[in-house]
Amino acid sequence: MDIEQAGKKVYVGGQAVIEGVMMRGPEYVATAVREPGGGIVVKKTKLQSVSNRFPILKKPMLRGMVALYESLLIGMKSLMFSAQAAGEEEEALSDREIYVTMAFSTVFAIVLFLAIPTYAVKFIPGLDGHPIVMNLAEGGIRLVIFLAYLYGISLTKDIQRVFEYHGAEHKTIFCYEKNLPMTVANVRCQPRLHPRCGTNFLLMVVVISIFVFAFLGWPSLWERIVSRVLLMPVVAGLAYEWIRMAAETTNPFLQALVRPGLWLQLITTREPHDDQIEVAIRALEEAKPTEEATAESMEEVTGAYVAG
Repeated sequence: MDIEQAGKKVYVGGQAVIEGVMMRGPEYVATAVREPGGGIVVKKTKLQSVSNRFPILKKPMLRGMVALYESLLIGMKSLMFSAQAAGEEEEALSDREIYVTMAFSTVFAIVLFLAIPTYAVKFIPGLDGHPIVMNLAEGGIRLVIFLAYLYGISLTKDIQRVFEYHGAEHKTIFCYEKNLPMTVANVRCQPRLHPRCGTNFLLMVVVISIFVFAFLGWPSLWERIVSRVLLMPVVAGLAYEWIRMAAETTNPFLQALVRPGLWLQLITTREPHDDQIEVAIRALEEAKPTEEATAESMEEVTGAYVAG
């Protein structure tokens, strides 16, 4: 099926999970996981995006905030399902436990990427009395922590397996976007670096935050932390619009600006094995748009835009 319908491009996004891949289309979310016995188990659910109930949330800037929230929620549920299907968890987590886990992860991210960088600036000599310079230094520290974090987790064996599935996800989405038959051979020859990757999105969040926070002055530590948390949805909205524009343009200057995000995927993706590609294909086949979809459902689903 073509990915163009009713004059609108239909995107499929995704995420690598434990021994599997989650794919998200305009109607369905499907998570395919390789079981310990070798079979593939799939969990397919009807997509219920808040932006469908409130169309205003599909507008620029707002859609990026929605994408961030829904990607976290759907990604966490898919991750928990994959852990159980892959034999790493005996029982599925309840919705309450998932929300608690998300809350803990959010607090961890705030401490690591917001609180620590803004606190660490005090140890850099010669910056007192220069708020803009101090904010820029904070942003530089945040970027270093982000890159070090990605590199550090990439050294673990389990994460390397996830990154292989990440590569399978990208290659499968490329194959779909080119309207090629979904075979292992066709997917294998596709690039593993995708301009709509979530890695690009996260990098742009970090970079854009440097410039957004630069002009906030230098109040107390707690005021700085709170201001950054409150502005993070705005930063996410800007980052989302940026990767949309850069991924859809042929302008060489704009494409050059997103190239660092592609380079970063050399860390967060690995060349997948054929059995991993098979899992990614199964997930996409379950999540891709159906022939019976209405024009309404064929509209772009915000969160489906980010490919991993």
